[in-house]
Amino acid sequence: MYVILGASGHIGSVVIDALQASSEKVIAVVHSAQKAAAIKHGGVEPVIADVADTGQLRSILQKGRRAFLLNPPGDIKGDTNAEEMKTARSIAAALDGSGLEKLVVASTYGALDGAGIGDLSVLYEFERLVKASGIPTAVNRGAYYFTNLDMLLQSVRETGRLLTPFPADMKMPMVSPRDLGEAAVARLKSPVDDIGIDYVEGPERYSFADVANAFSSLLGRPVTIETIAREKFEEYYLGLGFSWAAARCYAKMTEVTIDTGFEMPGRPHRGGTTLDKHLEALLAKH
Repeated sequence: MYVILGASGHIGSVVIDALQASSEKVIAVVHSAQKAAAIKHGGVEPVIADVADTGQLRSILQKGRRAFLLNPPGDIKGDTNAEEMKTARSIAAALDGSGLEKLVVASTYGALDGAGIGDLSVLYEFERLVKASGIPTAVNRGAYYFTNLDMLLQSVRETGRLLTPFPADMKMPMVSPRDLGEAAVARLKSPVDDIGIDYVEGPERYSFADVANAFSSLLGRPVTIETIAREKFEEYYLGLGFSWAAARCYAKMTEVTIDTGFEMPGRPHRGGTTLDKHLEALLAKH
């Protein structure tokens, strides 16, 4: 039996589908009745739970043999860093007494020790806390999600401009959540001694100039890049609906990423989804 956190999300849903296709029994942890109803099908048992409730989560994990752990993103209208640290600590604490034989953790390229650096610091701490449980732990660090680009579509369509805080020519490892889900399933099923950090990205690395060109080709119109000045980073995130606390956190994460560069592992696990394939699916959906 596999326990999957974030079961209704971009990555978790892929994990659920792949496990179901191979006739595995799955407990799918979701946070609402609506999401539970959407994923209830053969071999999948949806369970509504709050991952910040350590006792409740432990009782669910005790029913499984292996688990996929994904720390849910905090609400951007609140203090994302505080909220995500709270759930990370709760999930890790719930592992005590769970009896699980192996864990697979979703993390990020560039995870590093620190504070208030968004996913970089939260997921580094999440990795550390989970490994401290003593349960064999496989960590999959994912590259920059293609789904981060989805919010750009409306502006690109309406204005022909692509706003980004990243330098236009900065090459970045990017990845589809589908490829992340498939990589997670592979490690969930692999031997217990398949542990440690793996890196997961798509078949190529892209810059935002490449993203603009891809949008231009698919939309059949010119798309220009507008690079946001560093002193405007917080204002940019505020404009996307972030709270002041979340905007400061994400601005700092962006600054650190630009200053230190993305991790560029020599031998990452490469999925098959290209930028063009992701954007084609996005346009078909909208």
